[in-house]
Formats: sequence, structure tokens, C-alpha cells
Amino acid sequence: MEREENIVIVGAGIAGLATCLALHRLGLRSIVLESADSLRATGFALALWTNAWRALDALGIGDSLRQRSLSITGFKSFSADSGAPIKEVSLVENNRVQYESRCVRRKDLLETLANELPQGAIRYSSKVDSIEESGPMKLVHLADGSTIKTKVLIGCDGVNSVVANWLGLQKPVNSGRSAIRGFVEYPDKHGYQPMFHAYFGGGVRFGFLPSDDKSLYWFCTFTPSVVHFDGNAEQDPMKLKQFVLNKAGNVCKELSTIIERTTLDCISCAQLKLRLPWNVLLGNILRNNVCVVGDALHPMTPDLGQGGCSALEDSVVIAKCLGEALIKPITDGRIEQEDEEFMKIRKGLEKYAKERRWRSFIIISAAYLSGFIQESGSKVISFLREHFLAGVTISVTLRIANFDCGKLAVS
Repeated sequence: MEREENIVIVGAGIAGLATCLALHRLGLRSIVLESADSLRATGFALALWTNAWRALDALGIGDSLRQRSLSITGFKSFSADSGAPIKEVSLVENNRVQYESRCVRRKDLLETLANELPQGAIRYSSKVDSIEESGPMKLVHLADGSTIKTKVLIGCDGVNSVVANWLGLQKPVNSGRSAIRGFVEYPDKHGYQPMFHAYFGGGVRFGFLPSDDKSLYWFCTFTPSVVHFDGNAEQDPMKLKQFVLNKAGNVCKELSTIIERTTLDCISCAQLKLRLPWNVLLGNILRNNVCVVGDALHPMTPDLGQGGCSALEDSVVIAKCLGEALIKPITDGRIEQEDEEFMKIRKGLEKYAKERRWRSFIIISAAYLSGFIQESGSKVISFLREHFLAGVTISVTLRIANFDCGKLAVS
């Protein structure tokens, strides 16, 4: 069985749903292929910075999500060895938010995106088996035996992207670090200020921030080889919980209390991967009418909180580039209409790739370096971090977050 679609998106995560919605806002139909049988809200929450909120506003769902999250007013960093304060930065000046940051439940974000899409836009239980060329069109073969013929194929299928593999991009590499994440809900208000609390050094980086009045998100990134982490503990939430308590107990009683309250089903652990930045800069992130978005393009370490944010940026940018290609009328009578359409699609995706290559290169590189500085147990790095580098990493975080992907309009 074969059907035809103008635009096919692979993966119903943040990048896939946001890209579909951005195209929908411009009047362009697309479908999203999701291998699972329902929306997958893996993970608990994520920090969304200024650039993400600008993208969400462009998508028309920013205010809806703001009503379900607290505005973070500042950032406090401490030594993970002693608990001593390192740096405090306010995100508010003269009662005005300078940098918008909120911690949003991943489930809320995905459901809000999905609910804005036309009925039938997401096709579940649709695992991509292979991709084949058919002239300028692409044939997407699914595991159920069906085939979809498309003019544009966008891979939003995450770190282990089938589309990125088809393009020939090198696989993401292990950063040598892992992350334990948790989420805790209170029956009444938790009473914590809307601040981002972070502890750096000694081979670990941990902290917490509120999502809303009754819930908190916490994290602990670490280098297993430095902190002698038992690899067998990755799948044991009780051991993960105890590991973080051992690291945080002496320096942060608040975090210890939060972790103690966290149920085991709300604790997870994963290795941190990234695409080498020069692979993004020099690799095939597109080929004619096929490209990648989000983690399929730029998997990164979480040290700047930019994974989801940059995926939302991508979605708005690629929709605008495709909108310019597909919405404007065919003008050159000397070229066959179909040939000109594919030429415009290719130019639109080339424009997208040009805009996102350097941005992705910078964010991946800055996140990796920031994580190295924040976690390092080296005495030299620790001294520089506490007297100079902590301010630099926070400044870089804010500078990267202050990016505007623009409105959803075709120029």
C-alpha cells in the first residue's frame, strides 16, 4: 500500500510535533510518523529559556504553558564540595524579566503541541524501516509493510535517528558522563523560591528548580570514572537515589529533603551523548529534500539547558524556510512546475541548514565545555570556577538563551 504526502516528519517528540505545528500555522499540511502506539512523554521536565518561549509564542502556545509553570527569578550556584556560595544572578531587573526561564513538565509540552494539530496529523505505530529515492521523491517504507511517498522528509527521530543515519551523519558519541533526573510532587505548596539552585565540582553537578507551586525537578550529572559509580546501578532507582543523597547530603539539606520525597518511579538515569560539533558543521545535515531537526541534528549535553530549546528554534526556522518555498507561487514559466517546486524546496532547506549549522555547533561546544568546567574536580579548575569561570558559564548560558528565531511568517 502506497500513499503520498507533501511533507513527512519522523518522530513525535518535541521537535517533530513543533515542526508539524509550525507548518500547520503557515497552512502547510504534514504528517508525523511515530513508532510508539501513543504519545511518549519520556522524561519528567525540562528548563525552557528565553529562546524557547519566543519559539512557543510563534507557535501560539506560549501563554498556555506559562499558566502551568513558575517564572524562575534567579540562578544560585554553590560548591558541591563545601556548599559555599559561588555566584548569584538575578533574571529580573526593576521588576521586569530580563531572561525568561521556566521548568515545564515534558508531558504538558508534548500534549499542548499535539492538541493544536489537526486530527490525524500524528500516525502512531508507524516505525520507519528504510528510506529510498524515487526520482526527486522519497519513499518511506514502514515496518507494517506500507510506503509513503513524499516531497519533503524531516527527521525528528532523536539521538538514534534513522534519517540522520540515511544522510550519512556520524553517530552521536558518549560524553563519558551520565545524568540522574527526578521529579517530586507535593500535596500542598512546596514553599521553595522560584530559583535555579546548582552545585558544581568534584566530578558532579547537581541542583533543583521548581516547575510549579507543587512540583520540583532535580538533576545530578556526573562522570562515572571520577566518582566510582557502579554501572549496575543505572537501572536501580533505589541505588540512584542513594548515590545522589550521598553526594548532596553534606552540602545541600534542601536537595536531600527533595530527593528523599521522590518516589522511585520518578527517578531515571541515562548516559549523556552528543554529536561531535564538527560533524554538524561539515556533515550532511541535509540532502536535497531530506534534513534533520532537534536531537536528530544536534544531540548535546544538558549543561546549558538548550536541548529542547534549540529543537523549538529549529521547528520555527525550518517551517519559515519551507513556507517560502511552498507557499509562494511558481513564477518561472521556462521551468516545469514540479521541477521548480523541488528546486525551491532544496533552496529552502539549504537556507535552514545554513542558519542552523553554526548555531548548533556553538551550542553543542559551549554545553560540553560548560559541563567540563562545572563538574571538574581539578584544583586549578575549581579555583578558577569559584573566582571567575562560574560567572563566565552563566553569562554564556544567558547569551545563548537570548536568541530570537522570529515570527512564523513568510517574507
